[in-house]
This record gives sequence, C-alpha cells and structure tokens, in this order.
Amino acid sequence: MVANQSPILEMRSARKAFGGVNALSGAELTLFPGEIHALLGENGAGKSTLLKALAGVHKLDSGSITLHGKPFQQGSTRLAREQGIAVIYQEPSLFPDLTLAENVFVGRQLQSGKTVNWKAMEDEANKLFQQLGVKLDSTSTARGLSIADQQIVEIAKALSTQATVIVMDEPTAALSSKEVDRLFQVARNLEAQNCAVVFVSHRLDEVFALCSRITVMRDGATVGSAPTSELNESKVIHLMVGREVSELYPKLEAKIGEVVLKVEGLGLAGQFTEISFEVRAGEIVGLAGLVGSGRSEVVRAIFGVDKFDAGSVTLNGKKLRPGNPSAQMLSGVALVPEDRRQQGLFMSSSINKNIAVTLLKKLSQLFIIRERSEAKLAAQWGERLSLKYETGYDPVDRLSGGNQQKVVLAKWLATEPKLLIVDEPTRGIDVGTKAEVHRLLSKKAQDGVAILIVSSELPEVMGMADRILVMREGRMVGQFDRSAATPEKIIAVATGASSL
Repeated sequence: MVANQSPILEMRSARKAFGGVNALSGAELTLFPGEIHALLGENGAGKSTLLKALAGVHKLDSGSITLHGKPFQQGSTRLAREQGIAVIYQEPSLFPDLTLAENVFVGRQLQSGKTVNWKAMEDEANKLFQQLGVKLDSTSTARGLSIADQQIVEIAKALSTQATVIVMDEPTAALSSKEVDRLFQVARNLEAQNCAVVFVSHRLDEVFALCSRITVMRDGATVGSAPTSELNESKVIHLMVGREVSELYPKLEAKIGEVVLKVEGLGLAGQFTEISFEVRAGEIVGLAGLVGSGRSEVVRAIFGVDKFDAGSVTLNGKKLRPGNPSAQMLSGVALVPEDRRQQGLFMSSSINKNIAVTLLKKLSQLFIIRERSEAKLAAQWGERLSLKYETGYDPVDRLSGGNQQKVVLAKWLATEPKLLIVDEPTRGIDVGTKAEVHRLLSKKAQDGVAILIVSSELPEVMGMADRILVMREGRMVGQFDRSAATPEKIIAVATGASSL
C-alpha cells in the first residue's frame, strides 16, 4: 500500500437484519490499493453477511458503500462483478468438463465476429496464469483439479473481469502447506498489481504472515482495525471474543484406564498397511502426518465407512466387523468426519433433525419422532457449543461453515460414545469456540471416553493429545509422548527427514 493513497472501497455504518436477527449493526471496512487486508471475527460475527453485501448477494438496510469514490450499486452479483469486486469462496464451483480457459471466461466468451475465439481465450487464460505465477494449462479440463488449482482458476477469472477488489473466503482451509505457500505468493502478486485483497481466515499465524492490515468484527459490528505491525495474536483474540482466551488448549487431568480401542495390523490395499495402536479410556491420542498420509482413511476404516482387508479392530475386547458403521455406532463408536458437508450433515434438513439424527430410537415413541424432544436436545447442545442460529427449524445450510461444524460435533457428542474419533474437529471454527470444543473433548476424556483426534494443526495435536502417532505414506512411522513432542520432531518424522 502506497502512503496517502485514496481507498478503493469504503463501507460505513452498514446495517442488515434477517427477521429479528441483526447480522450487521454498524460494520465498517476500508480497503486500499496494493494491500492484503485480513477480515477476522468469530462465526456469527457478521463476516459472511458483509462479504455477501460486497458480492451483491445482499443489499444493506442502511449505511453506505463507495467504490473508487463512487456509490456502489448494491443487490446484484452481476453488477458487483462489473464494478470490479470478485469473491473466491472456500469451495470453488468450476464446471468440471469445461477447459480452464472456458471456466475463466464462462458466460463472457471472447469472440471474433459471431464465433467464439477459442485460441484467444486459451492464450489470455495462459497469460493470466503466468501473471499469477502458476503453471496451469488452459486447454486441460477442470475435472480432477485440486482445490488449490481450482482456486487459482477462480482468481484468474476474477482478474479477467478487471477486478480490483478480490475477496478470499477461508482459502487455505483444505490446502497442504505447499499449496498455502503458493496461494500466498499469488496473493502477493495481486498486491503488487495494486489490487486490494481481502483475506478471511481463522488461522492467525497465516494472517500475521501475509496481511498488512487487520479488521476485526464482533456481533455484527467492526470493533477494531489497525496495521498488523501494531497488533499481536493476544490483542486480536481479545477483540474477536470480547474477553481473554487464556487457554486455547485446556487439558484437564484424566485418569488413564483400560484399553478401549485396539488396532492390530490394519490394512487396506492402496491406502495404508500394518497399522497398530491402542487408545485407553480417558486418553486422547493424536494422529499426525501430512495431507495424504492416510490418517483419515484409517479412522474411516475403524468406524466402518471403508472395509479394511487385513488386521482387526477391537473395542473393549470385542472385535468389530469391518465395513459396518451401524454396528460400530451400536458398540459406542462415534466419528466426526473431515468433510462436514458431504459426510456429516443433511444440508437441507433442520438444525434440530441434524443434531438428533444419531438418537432417533431414543427420541421416538411408537416409531414416531417427538419434535419437542428433538428441539430440546438441539437447544441443549447448541448452547454448550455456542451455536449461532435464528431457530432450530432452519435448514442447516443457512449456517456458516463453523456453525455447521458445531452441529456435527453436537450430534456425535450427544450419543455419549465410548470411543470418540474426531477428524479435523475445529476446521473452520473461530478461536473462541476452538477453546470450548477443546474443553469439551478434554472433559469427555476426563469422563472416561477414549478419544482419537486427527488434525492438520500441529499446535492442536500437541496441545490436546497425551500421545501422538505419526503417519507417512500409509504407514505408522513414529510415536511421541506429550512431554517429548516438538513440532520439529513431528515434522521430521512425517516428512521422512528422520526416523525413530
């Protein structure tokens, strides 16, 4: 950002209500050319509503937005794009059977006379990819692209529309560390081209590594905005939650009991082999490793989603049948899956029904589901997890990503399992609620539940686990006690740089 430059965009006193809920109540945002600007806040703070106002999805009830010194025309996604605002969502929506060039120029094909100029589109798309500093072939189809490459195509699409404000909404949530590094370089390239980049993330280490300014929202209002150099993580967290979060990883003392889960020689062709470990009552065991190491595949096999073809899984001395999730649930196993939208929720069903779905027999009477019981159960867990919603009868797809994750956690915690498996339990959850989720997991361990946690965030694994198991390329390659684990040791074993 060049000193004394005029803002590209200014939002002032923005207000927006849905029914009786104030989503925005005095939001402010100022963006300058040539800056990467972090927008932070807990789930329900108003970030999504603010972004949708910029994207043209919502029209403010009051307040103003100016773009390049002129009033911003609200309430139309097409007009928002034409005015130079592009939003890159966490889950890109490309057409898989179209080429990358066709996806970049979808709905705006370049023409020579009355015919589409395919060559010009391919050449222009390749120029955009080069401008972003990435190697992608504009003539290849989008099918099979990684999430990271899909995001790059979306960014190229934004640049092709001459966008000057580019919003990245949780762009790193599903990326590996190498992909995150590349995305950061792309963002810096956009910054160098005098764009204003809005970076929305719950990962504060990324924010401080990438962004030059930070704006924080709470309860629909902007509560602070300052250069990153004037802030630290403690100050930002205090602004976000309105209180001090003194302990993000509250580890309660728990009595370690008998073996609950015993995995011996577990294997699945092409996924993992010779996996053996135990988890005891009251113990939290962390499963660490790089993306693609086989962690999620192992826990899916334990729960019965995938049928293992070698070895055995034993729960409290009783062998579990492979490939039978229903039997595993009846035995007391619960799995909070990695992909909440595809594997954890019925997106069009209500919040109440999603939370109650694992307890239908308990909540039914003469095969009739008691809605009052569903609502009561959902309300109890909604309060415990600080779930933000208007009514439990709303479909779960109206919730933010973090609140959707809380619904998945609620439905499995409500089963009171003997073994709780959590795969990326706090992905997309704000820092204040992370502490509460960790406290709930720690309390479950204190109550005697055996917990197996998979996480890509090393601080989470190290902060919560009594023991840490490390996987690499489908094999168990290391184990650390809590007191002996360091990030350097875990990464070294996970990458093969050293062995135990």
